[in-house]
Amino acid sequence: MTDETADETADETADTRPGVYAELAAVGPYGVHPGHALITMVEPHPGHEHAYNRWYEDDHYIAGAMAMPWMYAGRRWVATRELQLLRYPEKSAVAQPVTAGAYISTYWVTDGRYDEHMKWTVGINKRLNRDGRVYRDRTHVFTAFQDHEATVYRDGAAGPRDFHALDHPYRGLVVEVVDAEGPERRAELLEWLRARHLPGRLDGSPAAMVVIFRPTPLPGDRMTYVKQVEGVDSRLTLLWFLERDPGECWQEHFTRLDEAVAESGLGRVELVAPFIPTVPGTNRYVDQLR
Repeated sequence: MTDETADETADETADTRPGVYAELAAVGPYGVHPGHALITMVEPHPGHEHAYNRWYEDDHYIAGAMAMPWMYAGRRWVATRELQLLRYPEKSAVAQPVTAGAYISTYWVTDGRYDEHMKWTVGINKRLNRDGRVYRDRTHVFTAFQDHEATVYRDGAAGPRDFHALDHPYRGLVVEVVDAEGPERRAELLEWLRARHLPGRLDGSPAAMVVIFRPTPLPGDRMTYVKQVEGVDSRLTLLWFLERDPGECWQEHFTRLDEAVAESGLGRVELVAPFIPTVPGTNRYVDQLR
């Protein structure tokens, strides 16, 4: 018996203690609130777009994300070249160049289950890496676990809630990354966004809601190909969920977001980027990335 066969046999016969799953399910938070998110924007290397797309959808989206405990919703989005060219500011602290990051995936994690999920995700990704199930020809542009801070709705109590956002058939997503003028001003920036800025921008807009997160540090034992998160103390990530294709309403509703933030004196916009949903199981849009 080879060492490889022995390892496979050990995996198949190992005592997984199935009773532990019932014990774990009986304790701890299990609500529907998206207390945490994984937001990961990735650029496949030139010539690897098709292979990357198939690997992510056919394997990693499930085995590396949705099959894990407490990650209860997910969705993939893509930026065609036409959408990439709408991004700003040109000198972004998030994406260099600002067009980098053709795909973004968003996932909700149950409130209060971040630590448990992180232990599992680090363990499974080490296993996937060992088993040769990690696609290397890609660059992580903006990947971070994030904690939920606020959700602002256009229509009040009507319509889908934030925990529905990744299941509802929204036609577009706009990702806005804002850096506060220092860690001590992030709370003030958040309150300005939540109470003053976003309600007015949402009124009459194609966006049904904006969900706001703040990034958390990645664990020290993360995969080495994922860089440590920047701006942990000062950054906010805004996800705008759109009922229209962002390319159709960009000029009217999503230009000059950076000017409004700058005028507040509380921070600066480092990225505004539109995406549309992928069509799972297909290679639609893969030939429109360059």
